[in-house]
Amino acid sequence: QVKLVESGGGLVQAGGSLSLSCAASGRTFSTYSMAWFRQAPGKERVIVAAMTGSGSRTFYSDSVKGRFTISRDNAKNTLSLQMNSLKPEDTAVYYCAADSTGWKIRVIYSEYEYWGQGTQVTVSS
Repeated sequence: QVKLVESGGGLVQAGGSLSLSCAASGRTFSTYSMAWFRQAPGKERVIVAAMTGSGSRTFYSDSVKGRFTISRDNAKNTLSLQMNSLKPEDTAVYYCAADSTGWKIRVIYSEYEYWGQGTQVTVSS
């Protein structure tokens, strides 16, 4: 069982930056692939970025590539998402997710076993 708690959301102007964090419980954090998803009002939950358990491989959606950076600290059981050059279309609830097949990158939300409660990110124009 993994408990995930996100923090760091808020309101920012277009072009600004925000950093999200996800604190995970448990002693096997490094065995989990981790990801950030987001869901805008009336839209499906979609992948933003993902990382394998070791951190050796990453995935970014085309919409955030070059602007967002996913990272993890396995010693501190934390996952982060640095978001730069934010755009109004980045406005959404951002979720942290964990998958126990830590060597795989999964991009579909139904494949993730554990979820945080979400944190709101709002980018004003």
